[in-house]
Amino acid sequence: MSSSNWAREAFAVLAKDVRSEYRTRYAFSAVLLFAVTALAVVSFSVSPYSLDADVQAAFLWIVLFFSAMMGLSRSFVREEETRTAMSLRLTTASESVYMGKLMFNIALQAAVAVVVVPLFLVLMDIAPAHPGLLFWATLLGTLALASSSTIIAAIVSRANAKGAIFAVLAFPVTLPGLSSAIRATIVALRGVVASGSGPVAGAAGPSGSAAAATAALGAAGDLRALAAYSVLMIASSLLLFDFVWDD
Repeated sequence: MSSSNWAREAFAVLAKDVRSEYRTRYAFSAVLLFAVTALAVVSFSVSPYSLDADVQAAFLWIVLFFSAMMGLSRSFVREEETRTAMSLRLTTASESVYMGKLMFNIALQAAVAVVVVPLFLVLMDIAPAHPGLLFWATLLGTLALASSSTIIAAIVSRANAKGAIFAVLAFPVTLPGLSSAIRATIVALRGVVASGSGPVAGAAGPSGSAAAATAALGAAGDLRALAAYSVLMIASSLLLFDFVWDD
């Protein structure tokens, strides 16, 4: 198949999923409701206390992770439930199906992150030390979640206990990406990194400059790790998808 036909089919699958979601708004509404409820409950519970940036970053990505588990698992399940999976198998190349689903999952998770991250900052009363770094950590973390979850959604789409199996399989696969995203988010929120003896304060002087340089290097490494993880997951998923998707 030529590259133009391959891309055209992928965008056709994306457009089909966007139209379906626009009509039902099932995935986006369910995911957003969960994320906003979780943020509101926790922010009201811990409002009298000061949480460390490590806990704040971990909480944000836990919410985004479980939001992805709720929404991204539906990408292939919906095809099985509506009996359109066979039509896709007969008319569309498997690589186009995967890329179309991946683009839809990225768009869905990004839309959720656009709402969740600013709401998280407001409810938790956080002023990030490096907003640009937080943007890139969120963007690449979202890509990592979507790229790792799409192939798992295809694997479990015909299982009986789809939701439970999806979460069990997805967590160990997404853990490397989540770890990098959390570490980069910690630096974005606090502006420091943890050394071997504990947190490094953002003090002035040579030690403060060294801590800032270490934080910048560590965050850059985590962003590169997120990008490499996403590329690896997409490449391996394209290789495996033929075996997963075809009957």
